[in-house]
Amino acid sequence: MAGGTTAQRGTPFSDRSGPSARKGGGAPKPPKPPKRPRAPKGPEGAKSARRPGAGGPGARLRRGPVLASLAAAVLLVAGGTWVLYGSSWLRVEKVSAAGMDVLTSEQVLGAAAVPVGAPLVSVDTDEIEARVRGRLPRIDSVDVVRAWPHGIGLKVTERKPVLLIKKDSNFVEVDASGVRFDTVAKAPAGVPVLELNADRSPSARRFDEERLLHEAVLVAGALPEPIAKQTVQVKVGSYDSVVLELTGGRSVTWGSGEQSDAKGRALNALLKAAPKAGHFDVSVPTAPAVSGS
Repeated sequence: MAGGTTAQRGTPFSDRSGPSARKGGGAPKPPKPPKRPRAPKGPEGAKSARRPGAGGPGARLRRGPVLASLAAAVLLVAGGTWVLYGSSWLRVEKVSAAGMDVLTSEQVLGAAAVPVGAPLVSVDTDEIEARVRGRLPRIDSVDVVRAWPHGIGLKVTERKPVLLIKKDSNFVEVDASGVRFDTVAKAPAGVPVLELNADRSPSARRFDEERLLHEAVLVAGALPEPIAKQTVQVKVGSYDSVVLELTGGRSVTWGSGEQSDAKGRALNALLKAAPKAGHFDVSVPTAPAVSGS
């Protein structure tokens, strides 16, 4: 017992983990660094944290010229729109037409029906073109342009007849595309008349009147202008039997409508070489022939 008591009193260990040990012994702890101030929460706080000085007088000065430029642009667009659509400065005051041979200016302008007094920028040129072509089949094409500041101009191209189809006492005009575009009481000078005898054609079932008309148009459209003026009649008996009747009682065996350009050149050469001949054969354009000279 006594030995045990002595051992407790003389123990060389001491407990330094208590409060007295922490206060009195060991190295002093380093001081903690000061905390950084936090930016205020929210969008403005985030912006100010990213860009020092944002939102201050300097930022307002920078926004001033931008807002002024935007306001000036808005005013410019509004002013331009008013000039084009609202003012009386750029409105249709004059409409003109050119390029007619048969039609009159009054006919073309009446068909165009351009809205005089309307803002020039709002005029639908495509609609005017469609209106003119729809009301006047003689017109092949029309170019509608704005003539600033107050005009609309129409440039017209009329169809040219290459063949006439007799209908009662009138004549139907047919152009080089086969379009029947007008009926006139008097035959235009220098345009041949079609004589179609399809009912007597041995190939009538295969080549109907419309196909034979196409062949006749193909031939008439390929005639050089000097020959076209001398051609009185185009006779079609069948697909490969086309005959031209020229002034002075002369005739031309043409054959079919194939190689019409080459046949036209060959006939032109024959007429120059044998002007007094009565008959010409260009059905084979590489071997043309004349007779009755």
